[in-house]
Amino acid sequence: MTRVLVVGAAVLRDGRVLAARRTAPPEAAGRWEFPGGKVEPGESPETAVVREVREELGCTVAVEEWLGGEVPIGERHLLRVALATLVEGDPVPVEHDRLRWLGPDELDDVDWLEPDRPFLPVLRQARMAP
Repeated sequence: MTRVLVVGAAVLRDGRVLAARRTAPPEAAGRWEFPGGKVEPGESPETAVVREVREELGCTVAVEEWLGGEVPIGERHLLRVALATLVEGDPVPVEHDRLRWLGPDELDDVDWLEPDRPFLPVLRQARMAP
């Protein structure tokens, strides 16, 4: 079975990464994630990151690079996370109830969804070091 690719955006600004708190589904509500979503048929992962961030946060990002690795989400999905930078606008929670900019020492302060957790150490070392 082919898994559907899901992309997340680790949006960086001033050495901090954006975390978004979910409101749905119930089992994910109140937990934090990198914003993003499913790659549509015929769409590149990079294009999906830009589209999903625009839909979820009302701003524009540029994909800089991909964090290493992929993480299964259940039986049908596979998560990849991109490092992205803000190009235009400020993030506003459209599909989430709260946003936080987290520094490297604050990444463990929120309850991340399980699929996002493996990317935290890589993110901390890759681009968030002072």
